[in-house]
Amino acid sequence: MRISKTARSIGLSIACVAFCVIAFAQAPSRALEAKPSDPFFAKFNPIKAPAPAGLLLKPGDRIMICGDSITEQRMYSRIIETYLTVCVPELQVAVRQLGWSGEKAPGFLARMTNDCLRFVPTVATLCYGMNDHEYRAFEPEIGRRYRDSITAIVQAFKNHDVRVVLGSPGCVGPKVPWSKAGSEEMNLSLCNLRNICIEVASKEGTAFADVFWPMLTAGFEAKRRFGEDYMIAGKDSVHPDWAGHLVMAYAFLKAMGLDGNIGTVKVDLANERVSLTPGHELHGMTKGELTITSHRYPFCAAGDVNRDNSIRSAMALVPFNPQLNRFILIVTNAPAKSYKVVWGETVRTYTAQQLAGGVNLADDFIVNPFSEPFKKVDEAVASKQNYETRQVKMLFHGDEGRVDMPATIALTEKVREKYVEQIENAFTPVTHTIRIVPEQ
Repeated sequence: MRISKTARSIGLSIACVAFCVIAFAQAPSRALEAKPSDPFFAKFNPIKAPAPAGLLLKPGDRIMICGDSITEQRMYSRIIETYLTVCVPELQVAVRQLGWSGEKAPGFLARMTNDCLRFVPTVATLCYGMNDHEYRAFEPEIGRRYRDSITAIVQAFKNHDVRVVLGSPGCVGPKVPWSKAGSEEMNLSLCNLRNICIEVASKEGTAFADVFWPMLTAGFEAKRRFGEDYMIAGKDSVHPDWAGHLVMAYAFLKAMGLDGNIGTVKVDLANERVSLTPGHELHGMTKGELTITSHRYPFCAAGDVNRDNSIRSAMALVPFNPQLNRFILIVTNAPAKSYKVVWGETVRTYTAQQLAGGVNLADDFIVNPFSEPFKKVDEAVASKQNYETRQVKMLFHGDEGRVDMPATIALTEKVREKYVEQIENAFTPVTHTIRIVPEQ
């Protein structure tokens, strides 16, 4: 029996399709992140993010925080710099933020030599994708352009011996004013870009910061707890307020491999013995009262727990304090059933069992002896980062830079150094007292 060319072609096509189906079925599937059971998350398929591979940072690192207008808000970048300044001062890192509003990854690729590499960074964080997804449903061409640009940036950094923390984009809120696309299709697109970041980070051997998935899930949980007006992605659905930026900073700090051990105070109450971890010095203990001088601060944040403009609120949504901000008090050989712990103007009551297991003062004491010193450092960081935006956007890329870039760099660096000195002057040791009082 003769078989026509058409039939033979159809047969080959069917065989090819069958082979592909079998191959796909046999190929190992990528592990996905655990998803909440709510139907809201049904269409999302976030690849499981890799765990941090130890501490990325080294003493004396020069860190560049690169991104679009969300970075130029100077909020998550400020949290990161303040944290690195006061929580791990032994690393003595230097930080610059290089956010540029409206920028896509190709835009940074074009300016990274002039604006970033000239400062000889050793670490760079990247957070692009919000503008790259074009505020519409995902298309393969969007993914290709993003992958190519992000890969080129990472490789350029690697060629200059820069360790990279590749961050995913965040999520959008319910309605982006300048887009006709729906929130779900935009977030599905951003989830695709997140997955691309994981693939690029894996291929290039860089760290990955998962901004998207914690932000999306935290935003959903916040609406459940605090009401529909809570906007983790910001009131315009793109630019977060402080809660969203804390989630972003959490993602990057975790990706840097920081362990969150700010300090541990161990008190043997019956024998009046105290041990402290490095960064803290004991001046004495009398009748349950300890006086300590600390050269490391816990991260301090006040504010309403149910407001999206509050850092403290985001601390209730992601495990920032237990994972990155632990200043632990452990009390053993405590004969009473419960004790009041007085730290600054705040008093908390714990059982002896709770104290023996350890309590996190940074989490429990919203206002504490570090609050005002911390605020001074944070304000100095804010002033420096404000100037860095002016330095790069208005001066490097303004008339001054076009006329004489070397002179512009030299002059602006002298100005910036004054802001650096203000941070150094603001960060001073804090002497504080912890009182452990038995309840009657």
